Amino acid sequence: MKKSFKRDVSALEEIFRFVDDFLVIQDASEKVAFATRLAVEELFTNLVRHNIMRDSGSRDITISLERDSNQLVIRLKDFKVKPFEIPENEDIGFHQSLHERKVGGLGVHLVRNLVDKLTYEYKDGNLCVTVIKNMENEDV
Repeated sequence: MKKSFKRDVSALEEIFRFVDDFLVIQDASEKVAFATRLAVEELFTNLVRHNIMRDSGSRDITISLERDSNQLVIRLKDFKVKPFEIPENEDIGFHQSLHERKVGGLGVHLVRNLVDKLTYEYKDGNLCVTVIKNMENEDV
């Protein structure tokens, strides 16, 4: 399944329906469904809020959902955005007080701990975020 969504957090309700329809078809457990929904919500919101577009105008973000054997494969693609680095093992400062901690990083950290694999690919001005969640891995 693949669908494009308005590049705005107001699209989340429609995204949740799209994701839920897919999860029902795949007979995903509630724990896998929870992890999938949360990952999609966090990543979509990050793309909308943090990606800097190369030129003006609003473009959609495409979400594709598929099943490959016992894995759910989720891809979010954002078009014509400026490149940026996403640290793999960034220290998000759990050991620091809230006043000392820098803002950001918790959402991606959470997603990394809910899913089995999270990758980013930037090519030709487009960013593709891929999430893999094993259907049998119900750790949440």
